[in-house]
Amino acid sequence: MRRETTERNGDMTILVTGGAGFIGANFVLDWLAAGDEPVVNLDKLTYAGNLQTLAGLARDARHHFVQGDICDRARVDDLLEVHRPRAIVHFAAESHVDRSIHGPGEFVRTNVEGTFTLLESARAYWRALGDEARTGFRFLHVSTDEVYGSLAAADAPFAESHPYQPNSPYSASKAASDHLVRAWHHTYGLPVVTTNCSNNYGPYQFPEKLIPLMIVNALAGRDLPVYGDGRNVRDWLYVGDHCAAIRRVLAAGTPGETYNIGGWNEIANIDIVHIVCRLLDELQPAAEGPHERLIRFVADRPGHDRRYAIDARRIERELGWRPAETFESGIRKTVRWYLDNPGWVADVQSGAYREWIGTNYGSRNGAAA
Repeated sequence: MRRETTERNGDMTILVTGGAGFIGANFVLDWLAAGDEPVVNLDKLTYAGNLQTLAGLARDARHHFVQGDICDRARVDDLLEVHRPRAIVHFAAESHVDRSIHGPGEFVRTNVEGTFTLLESARAYWRALGDEARTGFRFLHVSTDEVYGSLAAADAPFAESHPYQPNSPYSASKAASDHLVRAWHHTYGLPVVTTNCSNNYGPYQFPEKLIPLMIVNALAGRDLPVYGDGRNVRDWLYVGDHCAAIRRVLAAGTPGETYNIGGWNEIANIDIVHIVCRLLDELQPAAEGPHERLIRFVADRPGHDRRYAIDARRIERELGWRPAETFESGIRKTVRWYLDNPGWVADVQSGAYREWIGTNYGSRNGAAA
């Protein structure tokens, strides 16, 4: 993997934070597949950062990987000075609700302090740019629909104007980062754009999240743990569609504005699990019988939001983006990818991963729905 360069690149360049994580790595791969503009990729390489996802870029001169922390102001300042990016696309975040319940401190550090550090570094860099470069610069902050809280069954989906009502340490830390980004625009004029997305799924997702966890557990013949009654509803967005939306917002989004990105796929968790099981029965049937035999209801997550739903009409109306994948096409691609890439899956299921799964689910097993 190409490491940090000390030479100034004369081409247009973007800086991506968290570009070895699930969504960030998909974005980097998608960006370089769509054009030749180089990417400087800053990632701390925590448990969810995986350079194996980016192995295909090992000899690609357009990709400059730097291992580092967004809380390290000196490192961020140096990258901006050396590479002179025209935009920052900020994915880097702690993002798993269950982990935030067990250890909220890291979420505050990365999501709040890290975003603050990045904003301050970006502000100093932006103010020193020439007039044309300053006008064209963008700071794109990638956030989540979870900042809006929980919806009742009959409530309208989240619009950009919905009040913030975060209910977990994760969503509270992301809400705080959103507020910082907004304030740096209104106070200092930094040209920021924020996106709030629904639940992503697709290739290269770390198997702590629902869909990859169900796939890898089912293939191994392990229990498929479902929280509570399984009727919690999420809007599901294929990661490739999310990447396309971010590209569009970066190109044409209005500074200071927020754009919700959703897949128009409201589905209950238990229905997702049944869909995954049926696809595995079709594509790789188990000798022991249908994969649904492995479903187990476990004690619910504390403060588990009941429903999320995204109103993505603004980005369609103003920027012309709409998801290309249906859930049926996206989930089939996703299951197929995990079946075709057992090596990647095995490599990310380390001892630390198994320890985490035991910590989070071990005490819940056997609970009734």
